[in-house]
Amino acid sequence: MIPFSDLFRTFARIGLLSFGGPAAQIALMHRILVEERGWLSERQFLSALSLCMLLPGPEAMQLATYAGWRLRGIAGGLVAGGLFVLPGAALIAVLAALYAAWGSHPETESLMLGVKATVIVIVLQALWRLRRKALAAPGAPVIAALAFAALYVAQLPFPLVVAAAALWGWSRRAEAPLPEAPPLVAPRPTRPVTLLAWLVLWLAPLPLLLLAGQRLLFELAAFFAWLAVVSFGGAYAVLAYMAQEVVQARHWLDARQMADALGLAETTPGPLILVTQFTGQLIGHAAGGWTLAAAASALTLWMTFVPCFLWIFAFAPHIERLLARPRLQSALSAITAAVLGVIANLSLWFAVNVLFGETFRPDGPISPLLPVLQSLRPEALALALLAALLLIPLRRSVPTTLAVTAVAGWFAG
Repeated sequence: MIPFSDLFRTFARIGLLSFGGPAAQIALMHRILVEERGWLSERQFLSALSLCMLLPGPEAMQLATYAGWRLRGIAGGLVAGGLFVLPGAALIAVLAALYAAWGSHPETESLMLGVKATVIVIVLQALWRLRRKALAAPGAPVIAALAFAALYVAQLPFPLVVAAAALWGWSRRAEAPLPEAPPLVAPRPTRPVTLLAWLVLWLAPLPLLLLAGQRLLFELAAFFAWLAVVSFGGAYAVLAYMAQEVVQARHWLDARQMADALGLAETTPGPLILVTQFTGQLIGHAAGGWTLAAAASALTLWMTFVPCFLWIFAFAPHIERLLARPRLQSALSAITAAVLGVIANLSLWFAVNVLFGETFRPDGPISPLLPVLQSLRPEALALALLAALLLIPLRRSVPTTLAVTAVAGWFAG
């Protein structure tokens, strides 16, 4: 049995080094857990990754939780998942506080322009990496295109688009079952009473906030709880929906603040979905100062990440049966194709808001976000090209690129 001290040190290292988004984080865990430590076999790691892609929420954080659960049960899952999130969460809380105090200063806006220009390239890279896997299935390019049009042009809700893709995939003629493989030896299933306790623990803030008359905190908690349930497809897909709701539907933040939140979340270790914490903290600060900001920050973390533990503890023991269902695999394939369209929507929305000073939506039922061409910001375009040069041909790391473009943005401002 793996000692808890070894488990703690290993996942603390993973949590502190997990920069660069889900793909880089999964690669880091594979190197440490499979190649260096040998705690998981190749098949165990890939099966766990497939399970995490089936579940809502950040797949990298859930993969870390699964690894800890497999090695030391629920306590191990809590240690592994918690250490994956907490370093980044602490840094995000500091960055959100600094942004709330100085985000509107010209110097900060200049620094953030370089960061946001880099994020354009990072999201486009994610789109490019996903394309081969997402478009492999028959009909996948059509699903991706329809998902993009539904979100960017028609502004349909993200959950509706993902649900439609999943239903279409589920209804397709099932493919042949996967070949049988030796079963994975895993800890025994979590008792129903334990799962019920986790569910109650996760949702407990909702009635408490309602009874206390904390309307804003209740709305935040309810929104991020709902987000945790419908957040299929990875962090960038979730961020597209969150931007749609937070900026366009609820008007909690403006487009510049939402873009800044995504940019700063890219600078920290841990899951990219920590942008939810940054967003909640900014909303709380705008509504009630530092006290409400701290409450909103903690509450957003709770509603976003507690269900990740619940999903893993509930479904991980049944990994073999879940992955052997062809219809489920078909639904997942369709969701993956739709996610490509979702990320394309986020890419275009983000790029338009960063590269242009003014945007507009035409009147009518079809109202895509369009730039005012005369408002193009040459400095933003130059910074995006600099980021592309550093990340692609020169292969510099994300933290290095962000640092260079932030300094370049400061000088350009």
